[in-house]
Amino acid sequence: MKNVLIISASPRKGGNSDTLCDEFLRGAVDGGNKAEKIRLSEKKINYCSGCGVCNSTHKCVQKDDMAELIQKMLDADVIVLATPVYFYSMDAQLKTFIDRSVPRYTDIANKEFYFIVTAADSNKAMLEKTIDAIRGFTDDCLNNAVEKDIIYGTGVWQKGDVNGTAFMKQAYNAGKNV
Repeated sequence: MKNVLIISASPRKGGNSDTLCDEFLRGAVDGGNKAEKIRLSEKKINYCSGCGVCNSTHKCVQKDDMAELIQKMLDADVIVLATPVYFYSMDAQLKTFIDRSVPRYTDIANKEFYFIVTAADSNKAMLEKTIDAIRGFTDDCLNNAVEKDIIYGTGVWQKGDVNGTAFMKQAYNAGKNV
């Protein structure tokens, strides 16, 4: 049994990337794992102020929900990072979450990662810029991060467009096989 943490950065509850997170969660639970989905839009996460205090203390001076979320990342075996793609990159919620992991990012080690990205454009190649940006965090900043799979939800714009697509099955199967 693995501890699976799903980070949904979608600002839209029930949006396309958020819905794929639900399918991943369902698959992970059906596979006998402990799984939790966090919706960043429901958490209080301030922007990094760049004060640098955390460089020596490994604690952020801001009092918001980020310390709790970092602890959940530390406790997880598997982390799913999910975002809608806006203007060829991750949304602000995921970027802020990644930026605010600085106090403990060197402790986030030996994790398996799955990425879920959705976009209105049907060109999967346009999503690679977003994946490259996320890999900047997982590959270049974290110790022994292992990328397991990417779910590319292309051609989904309006809320609910992802329903009934092959992406739903892919997300479920990825969760089930963590």
